[in-house]
Amino acid sequence: MPKENFELLVKQTRTHRRFKQDQAITTNQLESLIKLARLSGSARNCQPWQYALVNDPALCDKIFPHLGWAGYLSEWKGPASGERPAAYILCLLNQNWLKGTDKEAHFDLGIASQNMLLGATSQQLSGCRIGAFSPKLADLFTLPDHLKLELVIALGAPAENVVLEEMASPDQVKYWRDENQVHHVPKRPISEIIVNVDLR
Repeated sequence: MPKENFELLVKQTRTHRRFKQDQAITTNQLESLIKLARLSGSARNCQPWQYALVNDPALCDKIFPHLGWAGYLSEWKGPASGERPAAYILCLLNQNWLKGTDKEAHFDLGIASQNMLLGATSQQLSGCRIGAFSPKLADLFTLPDHLKLELVIALGAPAENVVLEEMASPDQVKYWRDENQVHHVPKRPISEIIVNVDLR
């Protein structure tokens, strides 16, 4: 793949929180994302993550109330009916497979989930990683004790525009929406994130 194409894919892989709820996501589409997660690197190669795929509308409706959305948009309670996710991937830590620390496992999940979101973007889909969810969400499912729900990835065809902005100051990290409901995300300039280090 040409460098320009890959850079464009990364730029387009944004967090979306409003979706075309009536545009279904097939089980085959979800499995294609798990194939990308499976190819990810893993500390000690223990590969401790398993995934539950949800695209049944009735079950999606049961999951939705347990999720937290957009902490910086405190007055917004999440997507309205018709703009909610069409599918979810539940990321489950298999503690029987874990060879190192939880920290290592979460590094693995960061890599795996980014692979999934890049894959979603390549299919004109998008997603939102959600770590803020009610403990009662896991109670919807009969999970064995060794599986721990750690992350929810909401998925759908995006129904909002996300724009990257140059960060005006180092503490201006909050994303925001304008009067047209365009979602703006400030990013630090490259000159601020590259650090020169000297040997002692």
